[in-house]
Amino acid sequence: MSGVACDCAAVASMSSDAVAAARKGRLKQRYDNEFRLVAGCVPYRVKKGDEGSNPCSSDAAEVEVLMISTPNRADMVFPKGGWEDDEDVYQAASREAMEEAGVKGDINRAALGHWVFKSKSSQNSTSPRGACKGYIFAMEVTEELESWPEQDTHNRRWVSPQEAYQLCRYDWMREALTALLERLSVIEPVAAAATPDLTDQAGMYMMLQASSDGAVALC
Repeated sequence: MSGVACDCAAVASMSSDAVAAARKGRLKQRYDNEFRLVAGCVPYRVKKGDEGSNPCSSDAAEVEVLMISTPNRADMVFPKGGWEDDEDVYQAASREAMEEAGVKGDINRAALGHWVFKSKSSQNSTSPRGACKGYIFAMEVTEELESWPEQDTHNRRWVSPQEAYQLCRYDWMREALTALLERLSVIEPVAAAATPDLTDQAGMYMMLQASSDGAVALC
């Protein structure tokens, strides 16, 4: 895949003691004015088919994405979290993937997109207070850890793109997944899979007004 660069060196170089615990708190949290900055990724792998087959054929390669569960919810999410001031955005996305999903891999520097999220408690406010900006990247997984910092609260599961569309909790996740599949030139009936009601009835975040410089969705 062109344009892929590994930006997880900082994560890969962590000692076993460092991997044992996830970062907590917001002491080093980055902000853009009043927006909290977050970073995440859509972890994926490509399972190769028979040699000599058409590389664009669904028989030649099968894309799977990794999703994680959260407590007391049936749907699933992609790993993401706070972007801190001692790391760049690629390292932040890689760290979140390691902490929440227990995977390491190659981050593509070209973001799948960026979204603006706002909490229900501040949905009627015109101020950005309580909102966050999220940058989501594609990560080709190269290593799965047997144990990871947040495995007690986040189980991981490899799923097909079609299943991922059904499991996605929020609109931004479906949009990021679509961007990934388009980038990989995967020929999948994704439009049909993306047809369930996209209105989140129990989500923690509400949709903001769309802006021209990035998709706006649920978080």
